[in-house]
Amino acid sequence: MSHGKDKGMRAYYRDRAPIYDRVYSYPERQSDLRYLEQYIPEQFTDRDVLEIAAGTGYWTQFIADQASSILATDVTEETLQHIEKYSESITTQVVDAYDLGQLPATYTGVFAGLWLSHVPKDKLSYFISEVHSKTTSGAVVMFIDNSAAQCERLPITRTDDLGNTYQSRELDDRRRYEVLKNFPTEPELLAATCSLGRNHKFIELDHYWLFQYTIM
Repeated sequence: MSHGKDKGMRAYYRDRAPIYDRVYSYPERQSDLRYLEQYIPEQFTDRDVLEIAAGTGYWTQFIADQASSILATDVTEETLQHIEKYSESITTQVVDAYDLGQLPATYTGVFAGLWLSHVPKDKLSYFISEVHSKTTSGAVVMFIDNSAAQCERLPITRTDDLGNTYQSRELDDRRRYEVLKNFPTEPELLAATCSLGRNHKFIELDHYWLFQYTIM
């Protein structure tokens, strides 16, 4: 299901792989990051975790400290090459986030960092169903992403007919990409998952939000 605009975003993240983690060095984000780096792994203690759109593994390294195992997936092989160095409990696999059915196992934890904002509004329900197809009852599902404060650095440049918003991103070599970047609200996240889970929690920080729930 990755066609059209998805191809452009895939090319952007492939070309950005060498500087992928630069966003975690911004001074204004450090307080939020320290909180998340502690909170997130604690929710996955002793769980077998599927990480979706893992990128170069910034979050993978912290989750691996507490999880029994973690499969870090991404559609871009260039980013995954950075990950397995962090821990022997980490394995990696090139997987499309909209085609999780190809994975042979089920998981007791699912994590996606800075991914949900790239899911088009008309694909959100499908993506959530893919996540649930790979989880067991009692599994913890967690999404984190940027708050709208990110727009101070990267303003929204376009909104399409479905309400999806876009930013213009420039790499060091001056190449520009238009990247889909939505900012889901707590009511939208609850509406997409309320019938599927329990113990929903939404934490809003200055520069990030976190949404988690437990599979029924």
